[in-house]
Order: sequence, then C-alpha cells, then structure tokens
Amino acid sequence: MARIERVEILKVPLAPKTARTDAIQSFVCQETIILRIHDADGAVGAGYSYTIGTGGSSILALLADHLAPRLIGAEAEAIESMWSDLKFHTHATTVGAITSLALAAIDTALWDLRARRAAMPLHLLAGGARKSIPLYTTEGGWLHLSEDALIEETLEARRQGFSGAKIKIGKPSIAEDMRRLEAVRDAVGPRFEIMTDCNQAFRVDEAIRRARQMEALDIAWIEEPLPADDIAGHVRLSALTSLPVAVGESIYSIRHFRDYMQQGACSVVQVDVARIGGITPWLKVAHAAEAFNLAVCPHFLMELHVALACAVPNGRWVEFIPQLDDITASGMTIENGHAIPSEEPGLGIDWDWDAIDARRDSYFDIRRPG
Repeated sequence: MARIERVEILKVPLAPKTARTDAIQSFVCQETIILRIHDADGAVGAGYSYTIGTGGSSILALLADHLAPRLIGAEAEAIESMWSDLKFHTHATTVGAITSLALAAIDTALWDLRARRAAMPLHLLAGGARKSIPLYTTEGGWLHLSEDALIEETLEARRQGFSGAKIKIGKPSIAEDMRRLEAVRDAVGPRFEIMTDCNQAFRVDEAIRRARQMEALDIAWIEEPLPADDIAGHVRLSALTSLPVAVGESIYSIRHFRDYMQQGACSVVQVDVARIGGITPWLKVAHAAEAFNLAVCPHFLMELHVALACAVPNGRWVEFIPQLDDITASGMTIENGHAIPSEEPGLGIDWDWDAIDARRDSYFDIRRPG
C-alpha cells in the first residue's frame, strides 16, 4: 500500500471514424479525459472518461480544481472511501453527468493502479466470471444510412462473426422504421440478433405503438425508448410489450437503477462505467441486476467494458464501437465474435502515451507540495 503523490489530467479529442447519427443528435467528437495517478512507490494507474462533444472543459475544471487535489496524500487502496468522500465533496452537483464523468476518471485510474500493484487483470480482480463475452456492433446501424447500406453493413457484420447488430430507429413514421428493420431481418435471417435504439426520442404513446409493431420481428431489445427520468413511462411500456426494454447509458445513480429494477421498468441493464461514476458503482449496479435476474449489456467504452462484463455472471453483450484506436498501441482481442479480456495487469488498455501527448489539448499536473 502507498500514498498518492501526483495526479495528471489530460484531454484528448478523438473524431469518430464513421458518421454517427441517431434520432436526436450526431456524435462529432469524443472528448477523452485521461487521468494518471502516481503513488509513493512509483506505481502508476491510468483511467479515463469521455463526452460526445460537449462538457469536457467542465470535467477538467472539476477534476483539477476540486477532486484531484483531495487525492494527494490519500491511501491509493482505499478506493471505496475515496469514491464516497469525493461524491460527498461534490454533493451539490450530484447526481449528474459532469460529476459522474469526473469521478469515473479517478475511479478507473485507482482500479488500474490496484490491479497493476496486484499483478492481476481487471476481469479477474473484479470477479472473473467468464473468459469471453459476445459482441454486437453499432457501427453499421446509424440512422442516416440508406436501407441498402443498412443491409450491406449488417450482412458484413455477420460475415465478420458478430452475433448481433444495433439499428438506430426514430424516423418520422413507424412505417419508415419498420421498412428498414424488416429489410434487415429478411437479409440476416432469424438467428441473428437485431437490437434497436431510440435514444430517448419518444413519448410513451409512440413508444408503445412502435414496440408493438416490432414484436413480430423478434427484436432483441428496444433501447432508451423514453427520457431516462421517466420511470413511470418505462413501467407502462414494459407492461404493454413483449420486447425487452433496455436502459442505462443516461442513468447516473445506483439508486436510479434500483428504482428501475424494483418497478419492473427494464429487462436489460446498460450501465456505462463512465456515466455511473466508475468501476466501484458499476459493479454494484451489475450485482444488483443479478439479484433481479437481469442481463448487463454495458453502453460504449468496449475497451474497458470487456473486462467488467467478463467479471460478473450476468454479463451478456459488449457493444462494438471502437474509439481508442488512435491512442492505443494494440486493440481489443476478438475471436469468433467474442471479445477476450486482456490478461495484462490493469484495465487491459494498451495506451500509446506518445500518441496521447501529441494529440492532447489540455494538461494539468497536481503534486504533493514540496
């Protein structure tokens, strides 16, 4: 065990490799917040968080001005204590995205440091439930794609070994969405999973209408059909459709997840390690979902979620959206449509620090005085 002596904070903008549009927005830039924690023994842990284009400077300010200085001199192994202390220190701004994203950068770095000091990969340190996890892809299902392009991309995903693909929905009419989904289902057949994602675009009445139309296509789930804070709406929808309802990427509190689970408002939990505030709360949500017999299919951050989804017994899918290729030396291992967690100590992300330093647009270095 050792005390924390130094914290580095960086921001690296990363443009997506392909156009990404959904029912409410376009993904134009990932502001990647990277945080490194140095302890008194010379060990270093690296964690990260992200935005999809806005808020990065606010996360940096929260980290540099308020959170990172409180880490200096703290025991690096006291992760639960630090997470609780930092959350209380920012209680006036929680629960919310900016605070959760900032906490996640710290918490993931602390877990990386712990795993490196223990010489263990994260998937074993956090539970070690399985050795691989199925992948589905989102990269070929964006809303702007034509019907022909959607079919071509989904068939290519199947050829590459993926077991499923996500199709964005939210066209102006049900007929347009159904035509695209029916074309994909006809092309890939009944054994290939089709996930749908609404990105919180609908009101309850419209979500019910669309879900009932899609039932005949044996859809794997309908994701974020309603605004994330409308638990009552999700309860009503879940009771009126046979489609599994998936939520989680826009939920920032373990208690918010609890309310969804207790009220039967979802059947797929998509907890995002950055938006929930780190690995510490992510594991709590995943184990709570296990108690409700619910699958965990995390949102985004595949390079980190592969280890976490393999750590818990109810991990079901990892979402394939590569976003760290430009700042990592090696990518995620994929075999027969399954993601394989790294056996290297730490989070399992092979950061390319030269590329990171070349691309960063912000940097803070916080040290023990003297």
